[in-house]
Amino acid sequence: MSEENTVNTKRISYLLKRFVPYFGRYKWTLALDLFCATLTTLCDLALPLIVRFLTNAAMYDLRALTVAAVLRAGGFYVVLRLVDVCANYYMSNIGHVMGARIETDMRRDLFNHLQDLSYSFYSNTKIGQLMARITSDLFDVTEFAHHCPEEFFVALIKISLSFVILVHTDLWLTLIIFAMLPLMLFCSLYFGGKMRTAFKKSRNQIGELNASVEDSLLGARVLKSFANEGIEEEKFEKGNAGFLEIKQEVYRYMAGFQSTTRFFDGMMYIAVIIAGALFMIYGRIKAPDYIAYILYVSMLLTALRRIVEFMEQFQRGMTGIERFIEVMDEPVEIADKEGAPDLSGAKGDIRFENAGFRYSDDAENVLRDISLHIRPGENVALVGPSGAGKTTLCNLIPRFYDVTEGRVLVDGMDVRDVTGRSLRSQIGMVQQDVYLFSGSVYDNIEYGRPGASEQEVVVAARMAGAHGFISELAEGYHTYVGERGVKLSGGQKQRISIARVFLKNPPILILDEATSALDSESERLVQESLAALAKNRTTLTIAHRLSTIRNAGRILVLTECGIEEEGGHESLLAKGGLYAKLYSLYSDPAGGVSVGD
Repeated sequence: MSEENTVNTKRISYLLKRFVPYFGRYKWTLALDLFCATLTTLCDLALPLIVRFLTNAAMYDLRALTVAAVLRAGGFYVVLRLVDVCANYYMSNIGHVMGARIETDMRRDLFNHLQDLSYSFYSNTKIGQLMARITSDLFDVTEFAHHCPEEFFVALIKISLSFVILVHTDLWLTLIIFAMLPLMLFCSLYFGGKMRTAFKKSRNQIGELNASVEDSLLGARVLKSFANEGIEEEKFEKGNAGFLEIKQEVYRYMAGFQSTTRFFDGMMYIAVIIAGALFMIYGRIKAPDYIAYILYVSMLLTALRRIVEFMEQFQRGMTGIERFIEVMDEPVEIADKEGAPDLSGAKGDIRFENAGFRYSDDAENVLRDISLHIRPGENVALVGPSGAGKTTLCNLIPRFYDVTEGRVLVDGMDVRDVTGRSLRSQIGMVQQDVYLFSGSVYDNIEYGRPGASEQEVVVAARMAGAHGFISELAEGYHTYVGERGVKLSGGQKQRISIARVFLKNPPILILDEATSALDSESERLVQESLAALAKNRTTLTIAHRLSTIRNAGRILVLTECGIEEEGGHESLLAKGGLYAKLYSLYSDPAGGVSVGD
């Protein structure tokens, strides 16, 4: 999904076709809402008839205009108004709730679809854009879902019945008025299309602005450390000014839309007044009919005016629906096969058979012809220069990406043939960039196995060597960690992430440079926790510091050409190959050894 300010808009008929199924769950609510709309419309249409009756009686048959007749007419209208009040209450209350429920359903579907999208989608999409689509883009859907069928249905009834009554009163006068409608419709469609394009540009710019703000706020420490507040303010001002420019375009088309409709509205009024008066002079129409005619024309123009006013809301709603559909149409690249079985009780046997991978069809292979067997409980380390594909190789096991050649097997089953959730439930990952959710320490550990008891959470923290520092926090396990765990040190966050994996207790463990960003003391503590975590599990360690993998059962040296060397630490040193060269090149006086990512 491109995040550029693209303004290509889809056909309204296509968008409505995709949106209408959301009414399915609420069809009876919608039917009753439209029935109530019919009642309110009929109540409005009755008033000119009552006025016409009373005026005719007063002018041509005064004896028929008795107190009883007037009271009956007044009583009848009061009853109609009571019906109108009840119907309008339902429309304003339950009708709006229906719209809110549809918005909720769409937001749920959008969020669930986002959960299914692959890593590659998030690599190319700004989170600020997605936040705009899942929140503000759907706000207008509530009003749209309620008012769209209601407004057009009411307008259809009023225009149709008014046309029949007006034609019955005087055909030529009616044709004069309705002759202006095609031109009015043309102008409305022209400005309406321009408005929707501008609305979409506005929505895109809001997404860009959200992304910029998110970037600046999450990187607040970095920008302050470089004293670059001025640069961020300039970037924000540029985006903010761009948003203002688009809003000005929106209001320009809105003004043109409203001005042209007001012009035709006035022309219709003057036509009925002048032509109607002339017709009355020449005896083509009677005074009571003329009065009723004006009332019906007023009602007709009110209906048209409501449709015109609703068009702005309509275009906003269509823009929100279009941006919703754009995300929903993103293909789920990593999907379960139909009827795929669950993988449970995995032993941790992993095989790569002639596996290859590239990120896109026109890109070069990151991995090619990888054949590798990792036995249950084996501790394997991956080293190699930056860009060799170490992290990519590990990401193929939980199926974050699919191989483009060959296959990956866990316990003899192709990872593409089992359900993704069951596969990932057997794998624990500890990464360099630890992500803690906004909440308490307890919440973040329990995330490893939702529903675990407090005792199990504490045991997991003890095994990860985290219980000590957690107990010293102000509120212990219930201490708020802040967004992304900003209130904790790097080592503390890493041990909490390890405790999370301890609680999950998976048979397969992937350690992706888990200590590369830590100081020496934190690294020592985390290494002790990782050693305990790796015990009796199939473990793959991506090593940044070569000193941390000396005790690995097997070390694989991965390059762009594939696995170039394989063996234990001492045997690889004795071999004097690439591993020995890397070890010698990156050795430091303190004994620590590091190599590129």
